[in-house]
Amino acid sequence: MIGLNYRVVDARASGITRLRNSWTRLRRSALPILQCALGAALAWFVAHSIVGHPQPFFAPTAAVVSIGVAFGARVRRSVELLVGVTVGIGIGDLFISRAGTGVWQIALVVAVAMAAAVFLDGGSIITMQAAGSAVLVATLLPPSAGGGFSRMIDALVGGLVGVVVVAAIPLHPVRRARVQAAEVLAVMGRSLTDCADGLLEQDAEKVRIALTAVRATQPKIDSLRSALEGGREISRISPLYWNSRPRFEAIKATADPLDNAIRNTRVLLRRSLTLVQDDEILDPRLIDAMERLGRSIDVLRRMMLADPGEQPDQAEAARVLRSIAKEARPELVVGAGLSAHVVFAQLRSILVDLMQVCGLQRISAMALLPPTVRNPYVPPEQ
Repeated sequence: MIGLNYRVVDARASGITRLRNSWTRLRRSALPILQCALGAALAWFVAHSIVGHPQPFFAPTAAVVSIGVAFGARVRRSVELLVGVTVGIGIGDLFISRAGTGVWQIALVVAVAMAAAVFLDGGSIITMQAAGSAVLVATLLPPSAGGGFSRMIDALVGGLVGVVVVAAIPLHPVRRARVQAAEVLAVMGRSLTDCADGLLEQDAEKVRIALTAVRATQPKIDSLRSALEGGREISRISPLYWNSRPRFEAIKATADPLDNAIRNTRVLLRRSLTLVQDDEILDPRLIDAMERLGRSIDVLRRMMLADPGEQPDQAEAARVLRSIAKEARPELVVGAGLSAHVVFAQLRSILVDLMQVCGLQRISAMALLPPTVRNPYVPPEQ
């Protein structure tokens, strides 16, 4: 009976978590959904009422695809869409007007359209749009005089309307990237502190859970890069956010070191798991440095979410990291095994990566670490 109650509670908690995640996804996609809805309606209106096409099917389709729900490179997507639709319509009209409609004609049209799209670019949008447009022409939209040309115009209208909508009702080019970077840092900080607890308690399960959490951040990193790519376009085409370019460039500069920090954290946690499983003992000072590093990352997370004029958090984050870097001395792994040396090296690499996130140059960050090899011309400390 008690077990059943636990399962009910777990199922309820899991359902609440899924509902919360669904609501978060919907809230973050609200503006792109609005953009797609307005873009489709406006593209149809322009193509139907202004250009004068009676059934401008490709106009709203092109607008929706060029805007897209995902926050990415929309200008390039619009160009790819236009090329794909043009290739598909042109080949479809050419073949179907001469060979008619049938099973082998559809197969041939799709194969030729996709082959032409791959030859021209190889992008997935071009290839799929070429195939889809060719199928529509071969099945639902039989060719007519000037039909292919009018459909190409519809696709052009939809693509241009999509760009205009994105420029007129833009997503913030920086905010989404800042939030995603902060989420990655939050997971990284918790994982490092949990790993330190696991090392201190020789609890392999804690380290394994921390490693699993960090491994799951790769989609967030990919989403961060997509958001930065889309944000660059927004900061260029939307007058509302021209003044956000310096802030955008500052956030963009953190993407590579943050990605490197996550990768180095995965290696550290993976080696920490091996260390615990092999019953290798790590110097408590190194474990303490790892825990302090995990806690200090919260300062970096707050820095990511801070307003543009707030600099104290960035200075505080750099100061905390420098204090930990001074303690990452080779004496912590003297006489230790291979796993301890790997953990020590990855800890130092993470510090360098995070100091770059704070704005330091890589060479300056590395200079803050104690040397691992003593200079033979400098006498040892007494």
